[in-house]
Amino acid sequence: MSDVLARLARMQAADVPVTGGRTLAYVYDSGIEEADRVGRAAVAAYAGSNGLDPTAFPSLLEMENDVVGFGLDMIGAPAEAVGTVTSGGTESVLLAVQGARDADPRQHPNMVLPSTAHAAFHKAAHYFGVEARVAPVRPDHRADVDAMAALVDEDTVLVVGSAPSYAHGVIDPITELAALASSHGIRCHVDACIGGFVLPFARRLGRPVAPWTFDVPGVSSISLDLHKYAYAPKGTSLLLHRNPQVRRPQIFATADWPGYTVVNPTMQSTKSGGPLAGAWAVINTIGDEGYLRLAETTFAGVDLIVDTVNALPALRLVAAPDSTLVAFETDATCDVFTIADLMHDADWWVQAQLSYGGSPANLHLTLSAATDAAAFTAALRGAVAAAVERGPIVIEPGIVDFVRALDPAALSDEDFDGLLDAVGMSGGEHIGLPEQMGPINALLDLATPAMRQALLTVFIDRLLRARRVGSTT
Repeated sequence: MSDVLARLARMQAADVPVTGGRTLAYVYDSGIEEADRVGRAAVAAYAGSNGLDPTAFPSLLEMENDVVGFGLDMIGAPAEAVGTVTSGGTESVLLAVQGARDADPRQHPNMVLPSTAHAAFHKAAHYFGVEARVAPVRPDHRADVDAMAALVDEDTVLVVGSAPSYAHGVIDPITELAALASSHGIRCHVDACIGGFVLPFARRLGRPVAPWTFDVPGVSSISLDLHKYAYAPKGTSLLLHRNPQVRRPQIFATADWPGYTVVNPTMQSTKSGGPLAGAWAVINTIGDEGYLRLAETTFAGVDLIVDTVNALPALRLVAAPDSTLVAFETDATCDVFTIADLMHDADWWVQAQLSYGGSPANLHLTLSAATDAAAFTAALRGAVAAAVERGPIVIEPGIVDFVRALDPAALSDEDFDGLLDAVGMSGGEHIGLPEQMGPINALLDLATPAMRQALLTVFIDRLLRARRVGSTT
């Protein structure tokens, strides 16, 4: 067993760090060692339990009701509000869409989204046959209510807003969107997966926060993730509903088979109790006042980074952040993809976002309470200076023409291998992870969204190739 654990440790050494505050994407770190310790211990203690049947594991039921209650109290939800613990923000969004579809069946259901709504809504559209009607956003990257209103018709079942949107970190005009939904007698879902556990505390700290909770008439459901700013172990989110009637269509039940009667409030049947136990343990360790202090620390870091970006001539904020997400672009002297690689070289992990519509390529930062903003901004200033000295990444004109001529619907393995060679990666069935992402991102930034999807689908397919240790032939 010690050999197996040693192998795990060696493999994990190549991963980005999940503690220490130096990974500004994918992970969230409170910086509280005790919260991390009890969360991991709780996951291990409940790893073998099964959330399928609450009568068999009543402790899981008790923990779920506690965690949902904390979330409802945190946002000041009405007494009749209810909620469910899901496996993550995507499942919360999927269930919100499925519930809206099934609450008022239409022959050709659709939902109306701003272009900044999370990709999970497009996944829900694909899975559940609900057309996603996408409206452009305003110049400030917030939802354009008039543009969305023009897309609503008799088959619309859901209107969506974000608090905040992931890409730009701004809150949509939820009051107006909920009023739009109410005027048509349909649901309004607020995706607060990333803001849900910081915005209530931001308001208590005196920061301006636009309305987004059930205080807004017409908001029917809200998603907020526990494994983000509740700092719980990965695998938990909340889907909150204004009342039990709104949640009812989400619950799946069938007795139409010879086995046990299946009743599932979420998409999963069997599910480990580990993530729920981890979330319960962390929430009870940090507590309300603890989250308030963590939010205060995080927002102080946001303010420092915003001031630094505003002070660097090569950088410009994409939008003034309403929460803990910061996105900035560069001028023509450098590019964000080089800055991302240089920050990685300095042991800071940040996320490059490709250009889309009117939004330029930018660098996306998700701050955590554990992020040392002073150290980060010092590294950022150095990376920007080095990026300006190098200049923007230049893609050979022939490669540019090749990429723009590709048909995403007819992308061949030969086309893909040619692009790998162009960015210095070997082709073939098995490919490795690149040392530098700058040239790859610069190349992808030239491609249409459809081509990016096609290229990355092939890339992931190539990465996911089994390592065989023997052969039966």
